[in-house]
Amino acid sequence: MTTKDDRLEFEAHKREMSLALGKDEASFQQSLNTLIGLDKFDYFYLWSWMGVPIIQLPVDILATQEVIWATKPDVIIETGIARGGSLIFMASILAAMGNDEAKVVGVDIDIRAHNRESIESHPMSSRIKMIQGGSVDDDVLAAVKAEIPPGARVMVVLDSDHSYEHVLAECRAYGALVTEGCYLVVADTLIGHLTEEQAFTKRSKVWLRGNEPLKAVTDYLTETDRFEVDPVLNGKLVLSSSPGGYCVCRKA
Repeated sequence: MTTKDDRLEFEAHKREMSLALGKDEASFQQSLNTLIGLDKFDYFYLWSWMGVPIIQLPVDILATQEVIWATKPDVIIETGIARGGSLIFMASILAAMGNDEAKVVGVDIDIRAHNRESIESHPMSSRIKMIQGGSVDDDVLAAVKAEIPPGARVMVVLDSDHSYEHVLAECRAYGALVTEGCYLVVADTLIGHLTEEQAFTKRSKVWLRGNEPLKAVTDYLTETDRFEVDPVLNGKLVLSSSPGGYCVCRKA
């Protein structure tokens, strides 16, 4: 008996359901309320990757993995290192893909000694380059660009200071580095969907609607025609910290 090869149908159904989910405001509000309730348990901080804390929601970890596997970047640049789990996560996916030259470049204004030690002592450390300094400072940008070989495919994740002006400046500076077919990921766009009463307050800094990443990336997309929000990927980003933040580069 021959079993039908339904892989194409399966992927088509996934696409259809993702687009439908992206239009379902009730489901989005339900997930938003869930995340607001979970924040009292520091839910965003409960996860690790290969032994190192990763301050990401599981949905975003899966979404980023899908993007990396599908687009096969040679260089991934992330602003905002925190405890290092995200750098190690992305480095491990690159390693699994078998590109010996692929690497992750992490930028942070303050790489604390204990976090640096966790990253540098990790088995994935050979694929990671860290640069300390303000992400949009001229010398830091020059150092980042020096890590990009000619012809490399480049992906960018922006996850540092979440204020509107800073994220917009990062979009302008780092968006130019993203290569055609790769992604610019703007993290924590969820903040832009929260009212002041719903805002996550158990943070070192509290950002409110209007001074946050969603407004920054929305305004950035009006300045350029190189990027568009991926409707399929973002459609399924309920229970995510970055809905609407995954932008694919359509032009060189």
